Amino acid sequence: MPSIPIADYALLSDRHTAALVSRAGSVDWFCVPRFDSPSVFARLLDDDAGHFSVRPVEVPAGSSRRYLDGTMVLETTWVTSTGTLVVRDALATGASGSPHGLGSRAPRLLVRSLECPSGSVAVAVEFTPRPEYGLVEPLLQAVPGGVTARGGADVLALSCPVALVIGPRSATGTLTLRTGQRITLGLRHRTTSEPYPEPSGAGELEEALATTVQAWQGWSRQHQSYRGPWRGLVHHSGRVLQALSYQPTGAVVAAVTTSLPEKVGGGRNWDYRYSWVRDASFTLEALWVAACPDEAHQFFDYLAASSAGQVQGGRNLQIMFGVGGEHDLTERELEHLSGWRDSRPVRVGNGAWKQRQIDVYGELLGSAHRLVEQLNPDHPGAGPWREFLTACADTAAHRWREADQSIWEMRGEPRHFLYSKLMCWVALDRAIAMAGTLRAQDRVAKWRRAAGEIRDEILTHGWSDAAKSFIQSFGSTDLDASNLMIPIVGFLPATDSRVLATIDPSPSGSPTPGAWSTATAPEPATTPTD
Repeated sequence: MPSIPIADYALLSDRHTAALVSRAGSVDWFCVPRFDSPSVFARLLDDDAGHFSVRPVEVPAGSSRRYLDGTMVLETTWVTSTGTLVVRDALATGASGSPHGLGSRAPRLLVRSLECPSGSVAVAVEFTPRPEYGLVEPLLQAVPGGVTARGGADVLALSCPVALVIGPRSATGTLTLRTGQRITLGLRHRTTSEPYPEPSGAGELEEALATTVQAWQGWSRQHQSYRGPWRGLVHHSGRVLQALSYQPTGAVVAAVTTSLPEKVGGGRNWDYRYSWVRDASFTLEALWVAACPDEAHQFFDYLAASSAGQVQGGRNLQIMFGVGGEHDLTERELEHLSGWRDSRPVRVGNGAWKQRQIDVYGELLGSAHRLVEQLNPDHPGAGPWREFLTACADTAAHRWREADQSIWEMRGEPRHFLYSKLMCWVALDRAIAMAGTLRAQDRVAKWRRAAGEIRDEILTHGWSDAAKSFIQSFGSTDLDASNLMIPIVGFLPATDSRVLATIDPSPSGSPTPGAWSTATAPEPATTPTD
């Protein structure tokens, strides 16, 4: 049963997919070629689901980790009684002609550079691939320069300058490095429909690592102009958010993993390797602060294409899509995996794609309004996203009266959630402000009428005299933290007595213990998706 703390893992990304590396030097999660592809290493979810570890044979006396400045290249330093080992890990991004194209030529290559700056260190290497979430035990074969693994639809080529011992389940070996020596390992992936990969030479791997460092640093120099408090953390957060974006489309995944539990042993274990309209909109706003995203056009183009006429045709906007724009994200369970700390079931896919959540129009248009300076209406490709955003405002004006599952994605009966109504008001308010950019001045009067109707409805039915607070859904007395958005989005001023009462609903002026949570409604018959 895997039990390594989640905080012990570091993220690698080439903007197509991601890997997680433990403090012990083991790649325990790697889905390739896309974020949502089946894994080839998944020890994060089951001890037998594959890993690729590089670590000192001797238990280190100490270790430290950092990302190289301005990059997502991980550097781990171990100190043993005989010497020091430095390992640099990266998913190669490839070179790009422009910082905006970071990852556009990613070669599907994991690079692991080992260096001994002092003394000597014996290093244990263990390569245990398990494609398709651990279902496949591939055929391992020693070849010049390394090892190949073939199984199912995946073909892997491990580059290693020292011969490894091929066992029935793993390729293992020990490398000894002395002062000044460097060895670089590489792992390439292809499918059986592509030419089979071969192990790469040391020079090629070193060049791939250096190019990746340069590419990330070039992106950081071009984008990261923030100079306020916590500058280093803000810049690193911006790189992490960029690492979560899928370069070919501009989609932003909610996470790179599936089935990490809400609580240990619990069943709320969901697949987050998809792009939620809401979450991605928030991410773009965060990037606006951390990095100034030139990617705004690409993201809104992605949503316009992914929705494929849903909104323009009068249907609900799907709340989430695959990173390539896929609609069908059918959920299933992987019964052969034990889950992190025995948290079952392990799921892939996410059933929330079928839900109606009308708040998404507000988050989407709110982000567009925040990024309006990056959205050039005269851009040659501006037509689709202008029409898409205009249609989203029209849909909010039409559908705000409908019940939905809202932000918490409850898998119960739809309700009239205040937050959903509020965000429909935001959609219309921001669309009115952007009417010139959207070239939709003819719709402003209609949008104003609908926004006024929503305001009246919220103030009439969203306030509870019994609770002395704005409430989660019309007719209830449940509180909901999402209602704290009321002053943030400008619906009411923060000094309004109803807002103040909602922030502090207890008569004594001290918050009632347990009064607030992110979802205070009773547990639904079936658990929330997210």
